[in-house]
Amino acid sequence: MDWLTEPLAYEFMRNAIAVGALVGILCPVVGSYLIVQRMALLGDVIAHCVLPGLSISFFLGIDILIGAFTSGIFGSVLIAWIRSQSRIKADAAMALIFSSFFSVGVILITLLRNTLDLDSFLFGDILGVSSQDIQRTLVIAVLILGLVRLLYKELLFYTFDQVGAQAIGLPIQTIYYGFMAAVTLTIIASMQAVGVILVISLLVGPALTAYLLTKELHQMMLMGMVIGVFSSVSGIYLSYYYNLPSGPAIVLVSSALFLLVLLFSPSQGIIPRRYRRKKS
Repeated sequence: MDWLTEPLAYEFMRNAIAVGALVGILCPVVGSYLIVQRMALLGDVIAHCVLPGLSISFFLGIDILIGAFTSGIFGSVLIAWIRSQSRIKADAAMALIFSSFFSVGVILITLLRNTLDLDSFLFGDILGVSSQDIQRTLVIAVLILGLVRLLYKELLFYTFDQVGAQAIGLPIQTIYYGFMAAVTLTIIASMQAVGVILVISLLVGPALTAYLLTKELHQMMLMGMVIGVFSSVSGIYLSYYYNLPSGPAIVLVSSALFLLVLLFSPSQGIIPRRYRRKKS
């Protein structure tokens, strides 16, 4: 058991595991909604939209949460506005906002000459998290998970039947922007762990794996939490023992689990399905 307990002797590893577990719980819950609404790429778009806000926050010396959140929400509002004011489809609007915001962010980093570590932003640095980062992630996780639990029925109705939800009087626009805020906060909480380039994998990977194993949304979320925590903690241990980048290690564990479930899932796996066909 020494290999399991040895890393816990170091504070940076304890902090990394704590943040990894919190992110592993939070991301699959939000990612489940993205998947069933067929909006998985929206997470990647918002992840890149936060870069201008991060750059400005560093330059002004204010909390990065403020700038990143404002920038991410602004990007999602622009996507909705473009869709409502033109014939442009969602994927095209997201591609435009994605590239534009990311480019503006990179330019601002150069012009403002701030100290933002672009490599850490892109690929994460979970081994460098502080107690303040843990507290911020914990607050975000408790807030979002609490609201999901409180409004689960309304969110479920909105997710699978937006027309019906609007017909019974649910505030569709409010739910949409609230959901965008939840996605943005989740991405901000996850950036330290895996970075913006890989955050979509943590949002979608465990949830997709759970999707192949379950039939109900709440089951998908719970199973996704288990897979997300396992992926995060296992990736951190691999990073520690094999000197690997922590973010990519977490994502590779998550992707490997998805591949195994895709192949061997009893109900939807490729191999069991082919076996049943041959048997019939």
